[in-house]
Amino acid sequence: MQTSRFNKTTIWGRLPAFLFCAAVLLSATPRVFAQDDPAAARRSAAELLDRIHQAAQQQNYEGAFVYQRGNFVQTSRIAHYSTHADGEFEQLESLDGKPRKMLRHNDDMFTFVPERHLVVVEKRQNRDSFPALLAVDGEQVLSVYEPKMLADDRVAGVDSLVMELDPKDAYRFAYKLWADRKTGLLLRAQTLDPSGQVLEQLSFSQVRIGVPVDKAGIVNGIRNLAGWTVVRPPVEPVDMAAQGWQITPSVPGFHMIRQLRRPMASREAGQPPIPVDQAVFSDGLAAISVFVEPVENNSRKEGTGNSGATHVLVKRQGNFWITLLGEVPQTTLQQFASAIEYKAPK
Repeated sequence: MQTSRFNKTTIWGRLPAFLFCAAVLLSATPRVFAQDDPAAARRSAAELLDRIHQAAQQQNYEGAFVYQRGNFVQTSRIAHYSTHADGEFEQLESLDGKPRKMLRHNDDMFTFVPERHLVVVEKRQNRDSFPALLAVDGEQVLSVYEPKMLADDRVAGVDSLVMELDPKDAYRFAYKLWADRKTGLLLRAQTLDPSGQVLEQLSFSQVRIGVPVDKAGIVNGIRNLAGWTVVRPPVEPVDMAAQGWQITPSVPGFHMIRQLRRPMASREAGQPPIPVDQAVFSDGLAAISVFVEPVENNSRKEGTGNSGATHVLVKRQGNFWITLLGEVPQTTLQQFASAIEYKAPK
């Protein structure tokens, strides 16, 4: 699934990243940032960020969006409805490659894999991915990003406010966001390298906002699982400190937001699943995942790599493999890795 807010490897490899937390929509249109009043500009920027995130779960919208990373392009269709009585309903469907469909009611997610007649049922873990945005509130984001309002624009025929968020240090990338002027719904998000080149982009190509609630198909799909093999992967919270791990990075702005343990299939046939612990850190926009797994029955190699904005670092530490993954520069992962210590619990 997505480690971070936007899509990292493929949209359908990280479905839980397309899920959103509940909040109260700010109805007022944000003011243009007053450049001669830094405090007012910061408040307006924080309000816009919060409004973007909140619109993703409070608005009713239907549309298609495109994820682009280099030569890779993937299109998905989304329908999202918010009701006072029953909460959120969402359908997300891949339009490219093998068919995939996710249905969600609040935190209950059902991912359908037609060629295997398989449906994976789980609780959502990530609530901060497109078109939602934040893992923390807007004020915290602005402790490490500098906001700048740009000229208004249009995306998918919708009048949009445009904001750029430039990092205050070299530990993260810049972002450029387009939001519906009326509702705040995020319409396009770009991740930019230090030279301003686009590393990744998510953008609606067609969208309707404020559509009537049409949850019947989602409800029926969730209830009618006859003929499907239902799998419920065991995912549980974990206290990595109690397991002996101390992760105290000195990178400013990043805070741990989640710790999980989930089984990973062994590469060797007949072997039991391998327990993998995951700690997720976020600065509100960028996220870094630290995965820890035992060395036994797992042949891997140390190394680094990247795809678009996402970088990966794999290293061995004693009897464990440590994998760091995030949409940050490689030097940031190196900084995180140097702060990981292990002491076997007594």
